[in-house]
Amino acid sequence: MNMTTAGESFTGRARRALSNEQLQSALATATTKHKAARAEALPLLGAEWERLREQARAVKNHTLENLDYYLAEFAANVERLGGRVFWAEDAAAANRYIVEVARRHGARTAVKSKSMMTEEVELNRALDAAGVRPIETDLGEYIVQLAGERPSHITAPAIHKSRHEIARLFAEKFETECGPETERITALARRMLRREFAAADLGITGVNFAIAESGTIVLIENEGNIRLSTSLPRVHVALMGIEKVIPRLADLDVFLKILPRAASGQKITSYVSLLTGLKHSPRDEGPEELHVVVIDNGRTAMLANPSLRESLNCIRCGACLNACPVYQKIGGHAYGWIYPGPIGAVLTPQLTGRQQAADLPFASTLCGACRDVCPVKIAIPEMLLHLRHEIKEHQQLDAPSGLRGADSSPGTPGLLATAAPKQTTPVGFKQRIVGRLEKLSFKLWARAMQKASRYVRAGRLARLAQAAFGRRANGTSALPLKAWARRRDVPMLAPRTFRERWAESKSKAARRAGRR
Repeated sequence: MNMTTAGESFTGRARRALSNEQLQSALATATTKHKAARAEALPLLGAEWERLREQARAVKNHTLENLDYYLAEFAANVERLGGRVFWAEDAAAANRYIVEVARRHGARTAVKSKSMMTEEVELNRALDAAGVRPIETDLGEYIVQLAGERPSHITAPAIHKSRHEIARLFAEKFETECGPETERITALARRMLRREFAAADLGITGVNFAIAESGTIVLIENEGNIRLSTSLPRVHVALMGIEKVIPRLADLDVFLKILPRAASGQKITSYVSLLTGLKHSPRDEGPEELHVVVIDNGRTAMLANPSLRESLNCIRCGACLNACPVYQKIGGHAYGWIYPGPIGAVLTPQLTGRQQAADLPFASTLCGACRDVCPVKIAIPEMLLHLRHEIKEHQQLDAPSGLRGADSSPGTPGLLATAAPKQTTPVGFKQRIVGRLEKLSFKLWARAMQKASRYVRAGRLARLAQAAFGRRANGTSALPLKAWARRRDVPMLAPRTFRERWAESKSKAARRAGRR
């Protein structure tokens, strides 16, 4: 696994993002636009929206409970129609297989659609090393590829860049004048990419949904680049996680309604492609050869954990990112890997190891906005709390071998593998002290809440502590709350409690009554 900035902590990346005025402006504009479009689209459905969410959740939960059956059915139908299915236990196995396909066909160039799975397994790096030039064809992915960056959003990879930055990047890379107008940027990108499509030997895509009953691959997009990637090259390679399968074509309807509305406020995406089998004559569209790479890469361990299994229901709409107050301020790169935002804070510790991503579950206000906007009702706050507990208890699952770069040979689906055992991670002196102080604090709080007299005494002590360590007159905060309060409002206790004010009010009322 390669983090965005090697050796830099989440705190360091977040602070750098907070001090980047251009990033702050870009994030505010983009996330506000996405939220406004979604807020405008959902009322048109009325109560139907909640029914669709429940239906989508039920389909996903049913599929996970019977995942081995539906994966086997999907693979059998793909092969019945002439395609080939490869079961990749980890990233290394997936990359080896795809590189071998490219070499067998003498491919020198591969056009790629936007795919989080190809980012997860670092396919571009493997293709480059094998002498195959990968070309991202989604405009956002194309921009970040030219910039040498990772995507910073699940559905809008270049959300962190302004059009002026993009214009300067294009002018530098293509040695031609490019103004900041959207039309000029897209026209130049279209002109450069068209020649890549025409020359490509290999087309590579992800998979939004895989329909078990028919062996159909479903791809949704707004630009049309996926259709060119799957129809012009002779060979199509599709990568999918084991969780992408759904049972029936009829189940697809609900997802086509909820995903675009949750992601961008659209009724439906501009292009919906259902790819089944190969072309039968030269006049048909489609590839002559289809390879579907079904990847585990740690998902079996996720499936085996009843507290976190639900994270496999994610349909990659990005709605939770747009709603999250933390993501809105720090962007995607601060999260350190390819999955940002609330869902990234759940997925990354599971896929890379708890210790490597120990900060992410704590990078949340637990406000619940992510759960409220999720089209399949994933309980993200509850899973963040569970991960916090695991990390605090120093229980870490081994990172999947593919992310450690270990060699692995092709075999049966990773779904049949055994989840990695839990291990105890050494803990530093500072962490032990903090952990003990937290436990002591909660014990004291529990005792104080058991009796009214203790509660009253605790309040008095808290006001004394506030006077010593709370906010100074100039608005700053004294230690130990100084660092915590740098970007937060410190909650201050009232000078007098409600009980004291109530008693005083009753006393005054009694005196007035006595005078009468």
